[in-house]
Amino acid sequence: MQWRSILVGLVVLRLSLSCMLWLAFGLGPSWGFNFHLGFNLHKLDLLFREEKETEPRDNSWSERIHGPRYEETETTCASAGEESPKRSYLSFFDGNKDEYVRRYSSFPDTLKAKMKDMAKEMFYFGYDNYMKYAFPEDELNPIDCEGRGPDVQNPSNININDVLGNYSLTLIDTLDTLLVLGNVSEFQRAVKLVIDTVSFDKDSTVQVFEANIRILGSLISAHILLTDPKHPFGNVGFEGYDNELLHLAHDLAVRLLPAFENTSTGIPYPRVNLKNGVPPDSVNETCTAGAGSLLVEFGILSRLIGDSTFEWVARRAVRALWNLRSNETGLLGNVVNIQTGQWVGKQSGLGAGMDSFYEYLLKSYILFGEKEDYRMFTAAYESIQNHMRRGRESCNEGEGDPPLYVNVNMFSGEIMNTWIDSLQAFFPGLQVLNGDVDDAICLHAFYYAIWKRFGALPERYNWQLQAPDVLFYPLRPELVESTYLLYQLFDEDNPLHKSDNKYIFTTEGHVVPIDKRFREKQWNDDFPCEEGALTEREPVNQPAPRNISNCNRIPEERRYTLPLKSIYMRQIDHMVGVF
Repeated sequence: MQWRSILVGLVVLRLSLSCMLWLAFGLGPSWGFNFHLGFNLHKLDLLFREEKETEPRDNSWSERIHGPRYEETETTCASAGEESPKRSYLSFFDGNKDEYVRRYSSFPDTLKAKMKDMAKEMFYFGYDNYMKYAFPEDELNPIDCEGRGPDVQNPSNININDVLGNYSLTLIDTLDTLLVLGNVSEFQRAVKLVIDTVSFDKDSTVQVFEANIRILGSLISAHILLTDPKHPFGNVGFEGYDNELLHLAHDLAVRLLPAFENTSTGIPYPRVNLKNGVPPDSVNETCTAGAGSLLVEFGILSRLIGDSTFEWVARRAVRALWNLRSNETGLLGNVVNIQTGQWVGKQSGLGAGMDSFYEYLLKSYILFGEKEDYRMFTAAYESIQNHMRRGRESCNEGEGDPPLYVNVNMFSGEIMNTWIDSLQAFFPGLQVLNGDVDDAICLHAFYYAIWKRFGALPERYNWQLQAPDVLFYPLRPELVESTYLLYQLFDEDNPLHKSDNKYIFTTEGHVVPIDKRFREKQWNDDFPCEEGALTEREPVNQPAPRNISNCNRIPEERRYTLPLKSIYMRQIDHMVGVF
């Protein structure tokens, strides 16, 4: 009997060691163990292929960077095997040598406090100097240390004039930020300054989209936070406030309405003069995001004041764009003619010209509960997965390239170029809101790897050349929001987390609560399905969804380990040139 016990013990020991080795290579579920991986990714991928007897995928996007892989793997592995001294497999279990585990497995409270203080310091450096040197102008010119507004000498300077409207933009845009930072006294002072000094009766031609997300959104957000009876940020109200911020928001929205007039499609003109309406020389082309990202702010305003006009025109524009999508792919282009409905720009992607259109379909549904919005979003999301997504099916399992969303032709789904832009970094956050957390983790890691390499997100990054195409960085917030939505560990005691309210961010980062008031309409829908927006129209030749997942894909044990296995983090760093 003793020899049988010994034999059974040896079998159990061998099976145990085999399982531990299996875990060490990262091929199984993460059970909280941090093992060192002694092989590089190329050797690991070779092991995958030998085990599964599969060939590299033909549609690998990384082959555009590195070319065919493993051409000399056989000789390389042979020489490595001959020259390398024998090592005990127990050496693979030394987790202390894994740089990713050391760097990312914890975020100490002292470091969080330090980073929080640094964020506040950066904000006040900008805000205080704006108030000192630039107010009441729109923004501070950091070179001359002077305020500036619209470029009246050069009306064609749309980079400046689309945004700056001679209405103290920076002051309005920072109102809710002051409350998030806990500065109630400065918030109250800023609100009073806005009430006393800001007027929209100006001969300024601004972009409808920019005025909406920066000015209208901030005024609405500040008003809601100021009048919230739950006082999540403390007693922020003050005597004498009579809804002036809401009145200013209403006044601005009325001045933006002419953009929706005299268009054959209902899609608005891109620009409007705040005093005189649409300029006579206005162009008839607009981007999908600019025309289709007004519904959150316009919808909240309509439901606060009981006037359906603003939500109606914004929703009509979304429906008009939706009805222009491709019958073949279900995708939209990025530039459209508002009179003819013809696509001028046929590129479909997640970045500039498209981003917030998708964002606001889902956020509008979260806020207003309109099933129409969610049906459009889910159909759009499926088309994105089917035609833009490249890489392996699962973020944290299997072999192949990490997920990447590329720019494609809206009609054929073929890749149009090899760059992505910094605006696309919003998408992981949107995936979190949709419950597709697994894919969000992987895509976020890709943008973070680019950040690690350059210290910022280039405006455009060429994934084939591993280099920026456009070199500047205009302080965009998209990656920050995605990071926040994935990893809320930064300021746990903030009222945003402690309040009974749930909050959502507008595309400009303004805070609005998910309030039952926004799910109630004080009007009847006279044209609920105008222009057939809700007709069921399945695109022809539509393949099956590739990776539409949900929170249940994340096993419980993985929530206490690295969100992305070290081997895949290392792979992504390699793909963008971080070594």
